[in-house]
Amino acid sequence: MNTRRDFLQKLTGSAIAFSLLPDAGQAADKADKASTPPYDGPVLRVAIMGLGGYGTRVAEAMQSCTKAKLVGVISGTPSKVKAWQSKYNIPDKNCYNYENFDNIKNNKDIDAVYVITPNGLHKDQVIRVAKAGKHAISEKPMAINAAEGQEMIDACKKAGVKLLVGYRMHFEPKTLEVIRMRKAGEFGKILFFQGLSGFIIGDPTQWRLNKQLSGGGSMMDIGIYSINGSRYMTGEDPIWVTAQETKTNPVKFKEGVDETIQFQLGFPGGAVASCLSTYSMNYLDRFFLNGEKGFAELMPSTGYGPIRGHTNKGELTQPATTHQTVQMDEFSGILLEGKQPPVPVDGEEALKDLKIIDAIYLAVKTGQKVALSL
Repeated sequence: MNTRRDFLQKLTGSAIAFSLLPDAGQAADKADKASTPPYDGPVLRVAIMGLGGYGTRVAEAMQSCTKAKLVGVISGTPSKVKAWQSKYNIPDKNCYNYENFDNIKNNKDIDAVYVITPNGLHKDQVIRVAKAGKHAISEKPMAINAAEGQEMIDACKKAGVKLLVGYRMHFEPKTLEVIRMRKAGEFGKILFFQGLSGFIIGDPTQWRLNKQLSGGGSMMDIGIYSINGSRYMTGEDPIWVTAQETKTNPVKFKEGVDETIQFQLGFPGGAVASCLSTYSMNYLDRFFLNGEKGFAELMPSTGYGPIRGHTNKGELTQPATTHQTVQMDEFSGILLEGKQPPVPVDGEEALKDLKIIDAIYLAVKTGQKVALSL
């Protein structure tokens, strides 16, 4: 079965020999930590909800964290719970299922819950986490539309807890270097962004091709990378969108499940973006930013690593990292110490992406340019 996560791993794992070495990102993380004094501060205690492929990747990455620790699990599959308990030394009192996890409110040993379930389940699960008094971390997209996203934000605010979203690229070194260069004016006035995000999806019965669970198709899975990337690469929020859908396999991609969407964005500074989201083409993982004085290209741009890139000034040489390890350590600083990330990762940030997705679907349906107010 091909999924976005399989694709991201394979694309950045097979395209370059570097990633054939033992986990390059983890090696870099360990080398960096070896040169710094031992951490002696607060540790974020996390329960993971949803023990599938990506939940497993996050759990593995967290073993290298210094500021975050996996302490609990929430799953509807008892056998997975037992396996995780054994592997990660998780006590019985920190294990829950989808029916009883509201009881987490009485567990003082868990600070936050990372919701890594199908998109269509995020809203209700995050709201339940918030009502239990725990910080919520949602995998992206945060919800299946902006209305649901707003409900999640409101619930977390009402409960006095924070809501973060798994934007791992917001901490990736090469990505942050491009953002730094752009902010410093090294590319001059930004004129154009291109984002290509796609792969050929496999198993037609998987939840990503079920509109109720996914909220759509490729746009709700891989396309959000180009949407979010257009914003942090240009440094602006778009003010209009146009979009066109192509569907070659209506049997596999049923009504409401998009196969391929091309979309264009306009920004207040005059820049435009041209992006592609697809479930029918492989090897699409590229960001390109053009300015009056220079350019930046990331390819792979959002895979699990290593990210590769160059600008008009040469190759980007920032270290490879394990994205999920860095993300969870940074989330600890945000949740427990009030730190501000270089690029926002909160519910309001995610809501902007959901508003853009809503507008893209509307533009596809109407054939009209849709104004945005983010």
